[in-house]
Amino acid sequence: MAFNPNIVLVHGAWADGSCWSRVIPLLQEKGCRVTAAQIPLTTLNDDVAVIRRALSLQKGATVLAGHGYGGAVISIAGTDAANVGSLVYVAAFAPDAGESLNDLNSKPGPGQSCIRPDDHGFLWIDQDGFQEAFAADVDRVQARIMAAVQRPIAARTFGERIADPAWRSKPSYYLVSENDRMILPETQRWMAERMGATVTFLAASHASMVSRADDVAQAIMDAAVMRAGARG
Repeated sequence: MAFNPNIVLVHGAWADGSCWSRVIPLLQEKGCRVTAAQIPLTTLNDDVAVIRRALSLQKGATVLAGHGYGGAVISIAGTDAANVGSLVYVAAFAPDAGESLNDLNSKPGPGQSCIRPDDHGFLWIDQDGFQEAFAADVDRVQARIMAAVQRPIAARTFGERIADPAWRSKPSYYLVSENDRMILPETQRWMAERMGATVTFLAASHASMVSRADDVAQAIMDAAVMRAGARG
């Protein structure tokens, strides 16, 4: 029988689904059915609703992967989705019950000094500082494109608390970006340890899905294969 796992990818703040563009073909070449969802970054409830709809369209076991803020989204969306077999956190927030992102972000990374609020309650990364803050190991042209197409996130999402996180009941994998300037590497390591996750360490910026696409794709495939083996 062919091995064709479903993969649902969730972007984080200051990005959209295209941030996975280097990971997607690598997964597709392995026979995966890939969906890169587009979340509005308006409230956790809004963002989770989009992922729940995407999960409802999947036929069979699914790996749910999230980057950055997307980790909070998959932590909620994966809880009551029976078809989600495992979760992959890519330099991502992994809140526990009753926690908000503000709680996990009490010691912000230095790149967050480039975040600017607008007059409508949304947060942006200053384009001039985007590469150093978010994508230091991405080539300059690509980083400038990422800065230009960034999507802002509503500031209120950082204060929203979650209930029962999916990682408490489902196998989880964590890719720590050791050169991350947005979410401190020590914060990532602490979250991964608390989760009991299978951990991969990458010498990468926050944008590891761009700069280290091979490694990110491999970790997602590992999660899919491990779940297939567990079911078998």
